[in-house]
Amino acid sequence: MPSLHFHVNSSMSPSEVMGVLTNFSPSRVEEWPSIDAEHFQVHERGDTWAEITEGNEKSWERARYEWDPATNEVTVTTHDSKPFGSGGWNFHMTPTDEGTRIDVELERHPSSLKAKMLSPIIPFAGPVFRKAFKEPLHTT
Repeated sequence: MPSLHFHVNSSMSPSEVMGVLTNFSPSRVEEWPSIDAEHFQVHERGDTWAEITEGNEKSWERARYEWDPATNEVTVTTHDSKPFGSGGWNFHMTPTDEGTRIDVELERHPSSLKAKMLSPIIPFAGPVFRKAFKEPLHTT
């Protein structure tokens, strides 16, 4: 089961970071360059959870987001994705003097042959994800 752990630092507060991670309005596609309107759909939503599909033609996932402002955590359970299959994300925000440290964990459970062949790259994808978080989360 491939996994990736890294952190980024943001100039935003933990609540602002959580707000960006859990903004499922139509503006999400403007905030996140890796999401396009054709591959963004909110299926259901509650006060502290959302079932969504998001991504783009090359890579998308159907997932359940759950968040807890009291613990500064966002958990994403990925039910299916192209190309990597199920798994999930965990984001934990810790306040710092300069803003927020965001600890990120990614885990995948590849089931298809293609996913199994591609999954060895996941542990080395930190720089790609750091770049994807730079604008939306104001990371340094």
